Amino acid sequence: MGQDNSGEMPKWGSSDTVWMLSLYGTAIGAGVLFLPINAASGGIIPLLVLTILAFPMTYLSHRALCRFILVGKGADITVVVEEQFGKYLGYLITVLYCFALYPILLMYSVSLTNTIESFIQNQLHMIPPSRALIAFILVGFLMMIVQCGKMLIVNIMSTLVYPFIAILMIISVCLIPQWTGEIFKSVSLSGAVHQGGNGLLLTLWLLIPVTVFSFNHFPIISSLAVAKTEEYGDKAEKKCSSIIKYSNILMVVTVLFFVFSCSLCLTPENLHEAKIQNVSILSYLANHFHTPFLSWVAPIVAFVAMCKSFLGHYLGAKEGIHGVVIKSFKFANIDVKQGKFLQIFTTIFIFITAWLVSIYNPNVLTLIESISGPVFAIFLFLMPMYAIHTIPALAKYRGKKSNIFITIIGCIAVSAAIYQFFV
Repeated sequence: MGQDNSGEMPKWGSSDTVWMLSLYGTAIGAGVLFLPINAASGGIIPLLVLTILAFPMTYLSHRALCRFILVGKGADITVVVEEQFGKYLGYLITVLYCFALYPILLMYSVSLTNTIESFIQNQLHMIPPSRALIAFILVGFLMMIVQCGKMLIVNIMSTLVYPFIAILMIISVCLIPQWTGEIFKSVSLSGAVHQGGNGLLLTLWLLIPVTVFSFNHFPIISSLAVAKTEEYGDKAEKKCSSIIKYSNILMVVTVLFFVFSCSLCLTPENLHEAKIQNVSILSYLANHFHTPFLSWVAPIVAFVAMCKSFLGHYLGAKEGIHGVVIKSFKFANIDVKQGKFLQIFTTIFIFITAWLVSIYNPNVLTLIESISGPVFAIFLFLMPMYAIHTIPALAKYRGKKSNIFITIIGCIAVSAAIYQFFV
């Protein structure tokens, strides 16, 4: 196992770098292309709040979730919740976990198909083949990757991060000559009301779930905890915390630079217009500045981002599906193991459903996303806090100020996500 039994922190290894980049890859998906619009359309104040809260909100919540999973000593989250919360509550949490992640895979499948279809039609000026063929090739390609094992997924994701960060930073730097600073003139406690938007308090309230979901990488935290327990044994907590911290610093710095660079080029009115048009920030910038380069780059960046996020969410969705199947049969006193049959079943099930949904291209997927939102926040913020105050093995983490912060942010994120669902 290569465990380190000394009292010192294990040295940083190449596998730690790979995992750090994989966390980044899971978190920073196509959502980052909409973050400047959501964060800055209300002026500079929401943007400054995002800057202050992004790192502590992301790091403290994911670290707490990882500590909870590490209680299982190498078991994944679906096993840990049953061990710690009992048979019935454990089953309910596993179903919610699966329900939160599996629909996201379907959304990425649809979005990837739409992106490629649009790219062929608008950039290549060709007649695209049928959606059935595009979706079959795309979903089939991604499912071929996942069949090669968890570590290949992690390695591919960490490799895709390099060009993604490079493109993001190149775009951010290239936009510097276009900075106007108009956004600083909109320091108003009324938010974007005069542009038809929300007041400041409502804008800030709704910004919390946007920030949570933009930097969210909880689907891969369980896989990280299991892998590092095998590698480092009792030192896994310190190592996982370091990996989460460095990945979060990387994602917050790169994304905030991108967000600020885009926001400084435009006025709050422009950003609100982009929100109404429901286009990504790169697409809006391409039309606003009449830059053909951005109109080519936008779909490529979105494609790479969605592929990364699909692979990262697959690891969590697979755990969830396996957990639901095993626990469901257990209620009927049938023992199902995580063997080859279950692996084949999960692969075929995800492939067929993702392919069919991609062909159908339903609008209901935005509804599914809004349902997944509150569940994400509950898993990431509230469940780890409940675990810390009820599980003896986590008693050493009680009484921390960070717990109060996580609980408050969690309540805000859940309430705002529920509000958005009904509005």
